[in-house]
Amino acid sequence: MKSRDAVIRLKRFEVDEKRRKVEDIEAMIGELNTMATDLDRQIAIEQERAGVSDVNHYAYPTFAKAAIQRRDNLANSVAGLEAKLAVARGDLDEALEDMKKIELLQERDSERLRVENPAPELVAVGAHRAAG
Repeated sequence: MKSRDAVIRLKRFEVDEKRRKVEDIEAMIGELNTMATDLDRQIAIEQERAGVSDVNHYAYPTFAKAAIQRRDNLANSVAGLEAKLAVARGDLDEALEDMKKIELLQERDSERLRVENPAPELVAVGAHRAAG
């Protein structure tokens, strides 16, 4: 029984750890998306200020070109993190399933012990009825 309790604690710890990992990746994706949105706004402002929106135009602002490159890099990072997020969610689901299986085994064992070894007061009541 004690070893199963230790396994359940371990599985709960693993589930919590995997849940934190998923939350961290989601937070990073959110931050990168916010940064990309800010860069989009800065690019639009710079294009409006310069009066040029064609990236290939000779007068296109260098800052806007650099901001576009940073935004594209952020988009690539987000794509990579989304792949990691899918894997992390799969790991979390797997850990949850493992934990549920072990908890069900624990419940089944507890029920079996309860049926095999009834409480002493119930045994006394049964003996009293049988004698009476």
